[in-house]
Amino acid sequence: MQSARDLEGRTFLVTGASAGIGRATVCALAARGASVVLASRSEEKTRAVMEEIRRLHPASSQADVEFLPVDLGDLGSVKRAAETFLASSRPLDVLINNAGLVGATGLSKDGYEIAFATNHLGPFLLTKLLLPKLVEAPQGRVVNVASRAHFRAKAVDWGQMSLPVKKIHSFTQYGVTKLMNILHAKELANRLAETRVTTYSLHPGVVASELWREVPWPVANVMKLFFISNEEGAKTTLYCATAPELSSSSGLYYDDCKEGRVSRLARDECLAREVFERSEDAVRTLLPAASAA
Repeated sequence: MQSARDLEGRTFLVTGASAGIGRATVCALAARGASVVLASRSEEKTRAVMEEIRRLHPASSQADVEFLPVDLGDLGSVKRAAETFLASSRPLDVLINNAGLVGATGLSKDGYEIAFATNHLGPFLLTKLLLPKLVEAPQGRVVNVASRAHFRAKAVDWGQMSLPVKKIHSFTQYGVTKLMNILHAKELANRLAETRVTTYSLHPGVVASELWREVPWPVANVMKLFFISNEEGAKTTLYCATAPELSSSSGLYYDDCKEGRVSRLARDECLAREVFERSEDAVRTLLPAASAA
């Protein structure tokens, strides 16, 4: 059992921190003494979470929780968020790519399918830009919140990774983006093998969270009757982000706080490499001249 303040001196950056699993995650981290950067689109919602943390945990000072504006569906916003964080000179021990979207249709600001942009390409770019800080940490970690929905992905449509793209209903695209989250963690582990940074992907459970905000309300309300709580959903995220016994593991997928089964595509080393390289090509103009990994 962890001590009450076992994460003091460690900094976590969590995307999608204003609601759902992200909110439950940052509250749990702060309760254990961590410094937490809450990255989200809504400053109003995020400030409310920060106030809740300070009320419940008076030992958390003003400097222990901080808001970072970011819209993962907008690559320019992702770059600005990373630059803001890097300019702050804060250390970074763990990046939790938690934010996600399902049920929306249309294109992102950059012209990509919105679920692909928000669930994969934005987090991919954020991870690339923050890697120098993670490499400096005593034991940096990258945690990608994926899903069992990756089993529904039968192939990767490479047309989604080059512009212009066609529109695809995100119920179909969602499973593909969750597959990409797993493949990203897998390939990143290979590329960071000579560093102290480890990577993880996970299924949080089917959670009654803000993830479903774009699903039509009659359908979403019925679905949520069968979901688990955000606090339950955050358990595997917290396990991957903090468990000491995982410090020597990297690139694996977890479900219910243990190593989980993945699809055939999620085990494909060549596919993982291709997804990584194509993603890197898509964001290359936003990267510094010398980028880690």
